[in-house]
Amino acid sequence: MPRLAKLYFQTAIIFLIVGIGMGLKMAISGSHDVIGAHAHANLLGWVTMAIFGAYYALAPDKAEGMMARVQYAIYTFGVVVMTIALYLYLSGNPAMEPVVAVSSIITFIGVLLFAFILFSGERPAAAQDA
Repeated sequence: MPRLAKLYFQTAIIFLIVGIGMGLKMAISGSHDVIGAHAHANLLGWVTMAIFGAYYALAPDKAEGMMARVQYAIYTFGVVVMTIALYLYLSGNPAMEPVVAVSSIITFIGVLLFAFILFSGERPAAAQDA
């Protein structure tokens, strides 16, 4: 398995742990004010990163390039900052709204980079074997 695929899976598990922690906090406290941050941690962190990792595991040639590492860094940075800022915003800190907005754009750039990698040309199998 390519190093990048494993890194995506490891990061996804961290987000799953964080997301479950948020869910437990909400269940125990009875306050569901941060449900949006909980959803973002689980969907953009756990699920999407696991999907990215699976893609790179299935297409190891795509995981080797600099663009894939840059995409990981940008996407991960965006989701980490967005999740924390959204949690704080939903907890009653309105100053976090611009941070949520900027980190959302950074995350989207990471998604666009992944789409570029996904749709970029691949060599035919016969050319790879030659």
